[in-house]
Amino acid sequence: MRLYLLALNPTDSVTEGFLPAAARLGLGVTVLTDQPDAHLRCSPDIEVLPCDVRDFRAVITRISTHRTPDAVFTNSDHLQTQAALAAQYFGLPAKNWQAALRAKDKAHMRRHLAATGADTVWSAELPAQEDPAVLSRLDVPYPCVLKPREGVASEDVVLVDGAEALVLRCEEIRARRPQAALVVEEYLAGDLYTLETLGDGRVRHVLGGFRTDVSPPPYFVEERMTLVPAHPEPVVAQVLAQLDALGVGFGACHTEFVVLDGRARLIEVNYRAAGDHCDLLLAQLLDIPLFEHILRTHLGEPLPDDLGARTGGAARIEYPCARTAGTLTAAPAAADLQVDGVTLSYRPLREVGERHELYHTNRDYVGVLRATGTDQETVDRVATGFLAAQVWEITP
Repeated sequence: MRLYLLALNPTDSVTEGFLPAAARLGLGVTVLTDQPDAHLRCSPDIEVLPCDVRDFRAVITRISTHRTPDAVFTNSDHLQTQAALAAQYFGLPAKNWQAALRAKDKAHMRRHLAATGADTVWSAELPAQEDPAVLSRLDVPYPCVLKPREGVASEDVVLVDGAEALVLRCEEIRARRPQAALVVEEYLAGDLYTLETLGDGRVRHVLGGFRTDVSPPPYFVEERMTLVPAHPEPVVAQVLAQLDALGVGFGACHTEFVVLDGRARLIEVNYRAAGDHCDLLLAQLLDIPLFEHILRTHLGEPLPDDLGARTGGAARIEYPCARTAGTLTAAPAAADLQVDGVTLSYRPLREVGERHELYHTNRDYVGVLRATGTDQETVDRVATGFLAAQVWEITP
């Protein structure tokens, strides 16, 4: 059987999760990507073909002129609609492409949730060529959040406290991303969480989620994820109802939401498996073949009614971040440790000698620490102790 996997840059979810899972399932894999050299360096034994994967027509043509597909899949935020359209073209199991587009396009998401009565959030869209000054004439609720309409990883997401600052921030983002449409929306207060789900169109499993700690305002860099084995049932019901309104329910989904006084409101819907090692941690902690299950749904196989997930686990993910621009001149190496019953896995995300600007997004991560055990207090203590003993040095 042939799996076509659409990708941009290589990610840990693909190289450590989906490609090994595909091998265990006995699938032949063809990676379609606009960065073939990068994928060949990471996975030299995988068939990699160059393709303009942002264009669904190019994807369909590339597959049509190669081997017959049994599944078309992607774990990229940017490529869900393209993968869904290509899979549907070949008559293969797929996400609904309209739902994929609603999840990706934050303006569509807000409009659709309001139109269906699922939730209403004040928002306005600024097309790529429109003067940001028009926003000063709107009754914007301050503070508000400014973000790219189709952005990811909190890049160029910023909290704004007034009309003058809003126009200035728009102009700053436009200088970096002149073709990007922007969205302005009311700031949704509350504690930030995620909900991880997996469905096949018939059954949907809730895998738990995380509590997310972000950097101080005005930015929203995710710095720590703490496992929440089970959110309160009323909260889960609210989130699932909003996902149902969007048409989201096939395959994996990583949903970010806030809760205030028991009310759950969506921040964004990432119609894919959680990245940044969250999916790798879930597979390990729940002791389920998570990546195989996700691929099987795209092969048309039903999910089991009971995944057999292990319970009683505790976990935390930490993302040490660069605080300044500069060259990384000292950093810890990769490590796998057992401390007081806690399993620690640290991986560097930057090479010593690399120079970077400060991005105020997950591109500022210098490493990632996964800590798992059975007691959250012990997991937190061991993770904090490990990080306190490390040194990351950045030279301007």
